[in-house]
Amino acid sequence: MTYDASIADDQQSSSAALTLETDLAAAAARPPSIGERLRSPQTIISFVVAFALIYFIFTQMHINIGDVWSQIRTANPALLFLAFAAYYGSFPFRAARWRRLLLNAGISEDKGYAIPNLQGLTEIYLLGWFANCVVPAKLGDAYRGYLLKKHAGPSFSRTLGTIFAERLLDVVALVMIMMLSALFVFHGSIPVSLRPWFIVGAVLVLIGLGGLLALMTASHHLQRLVPRRFRNSYLTLAEGIVTSFSRTGFLAVASLTVVVWILEGVRVYFGAQAIGVNLSFSAAIFVALLASLLTTIPFTPAGMGFVEGGTVLAVKLFGMTAAQATAVAIIDRAIASYSVILIGGLLYLVTKRK
Repeated sequence: MTYDASIADDQQSSSAALTLETDLAAAAARPPSIGERLRSPQTIISFVVAFALIYFIFTQMHINIGDVWSQIRTANPALLFLAFAAYYGSFPFRAARWRRLLLNAGISEDKGYAIPNLQGLTEIYLLGWFANCVVPAKLGDAYRGYLLKKHAGPSFSRTLGTIFAERLLDVVALVMIMMLSALFVFHGSIPVSLRPWFIVGAVLVLIGLGGLLALMTASHHLQRLVPRRFRNSYLTLAEGIVTSFSRTGFLAVASLTVVVWILEGVRVYFGAQAIGVNLSFSAAIFVALLASLLTTIPFTPAGMGFVEGGTVLAVKLFGMTAAQATAVAIIDRAIASYSVILIGGLLYLVTKRK
């Protein structure tokens, strides 16, 4: 009786596990609805928090909206166009870098996957960016992974691993370049008000590199901490992260990363110059990188509220008035976030890749 009961229990457990795996597979196959995410209480609350932060910034810094508008209305269209071109011109470079990471992780045409061309990957990338701008917690990254799985067929976990690897590359490059630019523009003495953000950045880098080292050296030991039903997904995710850092093509990945961050600085530089704010290029690089670091805050879409406040404070450090700094922040966010909501939203409506 004990033996029979044991067999029955094993069969019941296997059946339950199979049912759960089927349910998980079905859930993964269902496309995440951005519309549903937008209407969710979490997203609505995140926008309320963002607008409350922006209101707090305007009131606490005694920013005169009339002065800000006077600064913005003088914008030079040609320089604004260059700022837009620098920003949207970075997406093909981002997509090319992701393609290289996918290749490192074994997701390529040679392996039987229908990887889109550079234009197609750029579309997917922009759609993921759009999702990040309208929902909190960087869910656009998961959406990007889902889109590639849908159109090319690779494992979602492995694809997500390449995106995690990409994010780690960005954080490491961002913090290193930001520290170097800060030491340069502030002549070796970083302002006290900025030091907490450098500490946050350094902690993120240490956590990221520590996690990568753990995956490289002890992944199979770590899997014991993962519930059995998720172990296959965990191992595939870990493999996607680790193999993305293959030495093959790493120089190309690093070079593309540098190009992307230089274009971020170009965006801020021309945006500031367009409204008559004489921000040096090294200062623009620093402001762009600090803004990007603040977008990692998951509580609001694309760090909304936090980024605007951080940008205003950073620009003021270079001797600009509150109105000038606010105008720079609004122009930059209009390019790097608000325009993505418009352009990405239109792309979402018309593309077949959603």
